[in-house]
Amino acid sequence: MSGQLPEQVFDRLDEAAGRRAKAGLTRTLRPRAADAAVLDLAGNDYLGLARHPEVTGAAADAARRWGAGATGSRLVTGSTELHARLEAELAAFCGAEAALVFASGYAANLAVLTALAPREALIVSDAGNHASLIDGCRLARATTTVVPHAGTEAVDAALAAHPGPALAVTDAVFSVDGDAADLPALLRACRAHGAALVVDDAHGLGVLGPGGRGTVAAAGLAGAPDVVVTLTLSKALGGQGGAVLGPARVIRHLVNTARTLIFDTGLAPPAAGAALAALRLLRRRPELAARARWVAGALHDGLAAAGLPVARPAAAVLAVRAPTPEAAVRWAGDCRDAGVAVGCFRPPSVPDGVSRLRLTARADLSSAEVERALDTVLAHAPDGWSTGPGGPAPS
Repeated sequence: MSGQLPEQVFDRLDEAAGRRAKAGLTRTLRPRAADAAVLDLAGNDYLGLARHPEVTGAAADAARRWGAGATGSRLVTGSTELHARLEAELAAFCGAEAALVFASGYAANLAVLTALAPREALIVSDAGNHASLIDGCRLARATTTVVPHAGTEAVDAALAAHPGPALAVTDAVFSVDGDAADLPALLRACRAHGAALVVDDAHGLGVLGPGGRGTVAAAGLAGAPDVVVTLTLSKALGGQGGAVLGPARVIRHLVNTARTLIFDTGLAPPAAGAALAALRLLRRRPELAARARWVAGALHDGLAAAGLPVARPAAAVLAVRAPTPEAAVRWAGDCRDAGVAVGCFRPPSVPDGVSRLRLTARADLSSAEVERALDTVLAHAPDGWSTGPGGPAPS
């Protein structure tokens, strides 16, 4: 609006903040202390490796040898021997032909969708996909069709109606409810119409598949010539960064065209060193993946037995629905005050508008810690929400 005074330019932000506060949707940053005495079921450290001495030691060694930062983009000075080793070992572990490391999983998803979907292409995207995939679709020049969550038949129909190049994109394990995509069915639909399949396996690596090799490996699709996989190094591997795995010609194309590789500073060497150490540790200790799944199952069974509306987890993510956004925020806050940190998902972060607590299993949780977490979540459930077996059903 013309004629505004300088101090009025951002008044609209205050108005938006007021609307969020009225709706109970204000987000707040809560810095955590390094020695916080809280049982963490809110983060994504699925294997408990973020503080493992081999992992932190590798990060420190990399910082001393290579420096705190990558100093430039991957094509300038941001590629080190550590990056090359990490890419080679990630590809070998997951059964892919090649891999390419990015500064984050978010950047990896933006890279794949913008580089593999030209203007004449079609992207078919699951309605439950992560925000990074949604943003990748928005940035790509292609046309995007959003299909209902887990709607394999809708994917097939959308691909059948498009005569040009196409790809379908899905989370392998969805971050809200922790359910898994039907990857074999999706790939059949893609192959029926000559399309590629892009799978974000952020929540599957380290938890699912033989020895934690991920959801794609669990489905028997590792190394498929028409499948591209994106990963994060910040969940099961306990560090930071992302990667794309797939056919070597796809990786070559990304090196030459992916803007989040070409124009972004490379992954910091300490993060690359930490991820490499965590990957090697997982390779030596495949039982970590099985333990994370056991903890997730134990949490689910305890919550379900008490009548809470909890979705059965496909991997390490559990969602417990709450009656209202305000109840979810209060529930999560009460748990935190009692020494157990849990996630809280509410609009607009949840695609169906249903607020949830999100619990993440960790392989390093003891049986006693699992019981403590269950007791805390149940003790602070909204009145009438936990009613024993046959209690409130997910809406």
